[in-house]
Amino acid sequence: MVTRRSRGEGALYWNDSRQRWMATVDLGFTPLGKRRRAYISAKTKTEAKAKLMALRRDQSDGLPIEQRGYTVREAVESWLQYGLVGREPSTVENRRIMAQKHVIPALGSRRLLELTAEEVDAWLAEKARILSTDSVVRLLSILRSSIHRAQARELVRRNVALLCQPPRGTVGRPSKSLTLDQARAVLAAAEGTAMYAYVVVSLLTGARTEELRALRWARLDLDGDPPSIEVWRSVRRGGETKTPRSRRTLELPDRARDALRTHRQLQREARLQAGPRWVEQGLVFCTSWGTELDAANVRRSFRAVAKAAGLDSEKWTPRELRHSFVSLLSNSGVPIEDIAHLVGHANTRTTEKVYRKELRPVLTKGARTMDSIFKDDVG
Repeated sequence: MVTRRSRGEGALYWNDSRQRWMATVDLGFTPLGKRRRAYISAKTKTEAKAKLMALRRDQSDGLPIEQRGYTVREAVESWLQYGLVGREPSTVENRRIMAQKHVIPALGSRRLLELTAEEVDAWLAEKARILSTDSVVRLLSILRSSIHRAQARELVRRNVALLCQPPRGTVGRPSKSLTLDQARAVLAAAEGTAMYAYVVVSLLTGARTEELRALRWARLDLDGDPPSIEVWRSVRRGGETKTPRSRRTLELPDRARDALRTHRQLQREARLQAGPRWVEQGLVFCTSWGTELDAANVRRSFRAVAKAAGLDSEKWTPRELRHSFVSLLSNSGVPIEDIAHLVGHANTRTTEKVYRKELRPVLTKGARTMDSIFKDDVG
């Protein structure tokens, strides 16, 4: 049974059968002439009045009342589908994984209109206990961007995520470099595998993994005097290197030249074996069908080599071959200015910041020299 509404209460009424206070708001008519209404309910009259006022306020603000049930999940999924157009495929995949693993499970079922800044703060604090600061920042960015997209489509009045700041997360995994003995073990373990030339070139030239995955045979001169490699492209959007200074031409060490010559012959044999299935792209390092390697391909293959070399494979990644290149040069007394030039940095500040742990011999040289100069002054 539905009781009659009290005078002056408009669409607010008590429903005996449901034992709840109910309210309706007239939304006009559909294009086909059917009346549209929105319904709310609450246990108490005060709560129902508050919901009714909020509903009318949203209506006066032009928000689509039919979308009051729009959830965080729907907002995030809409942004993932339409809001990342033109971004790097790797970026799109990274944001998709982070959203599906961390955002949607925690906040996805929450109605976007009802999401509060306090809830977002609590969620970020929880994530900061298990994720790095950089990851927490990305999670907040995903939520902010998703709500901003919904806000632009008048599905929510304000972006509560803008009221929140990312807390400091856990300390990220520090980069490291191979010792000379470890580097020799890795080279020995890679020999005879499909990763051998890749490991040799990365370790002996310091090229980034994204640069090697985009390397074409046309950028190699294995018969020159000296033999050389042109590091001019990467797998980034448009094929650009990380920075303009990253475009560089390097002399190839003899071991790298020999490894690439062997690799070229093995690739020719693989092309013949693949036949019409081969996709010719001129890539130096590619799949068994000639197509571009992705980061996961390289990571899995390198970890297999690291394991065979007696290392903890889960603790090593291909990018640390580049760190090892810097460390081995520094240990041999190569000046930091030359190292910065070889790895494609615009100045030594970048090299010192990124590879500070690998530059210990160079950075301590001044102290050792001063000790030598003033050794007789110590009382």
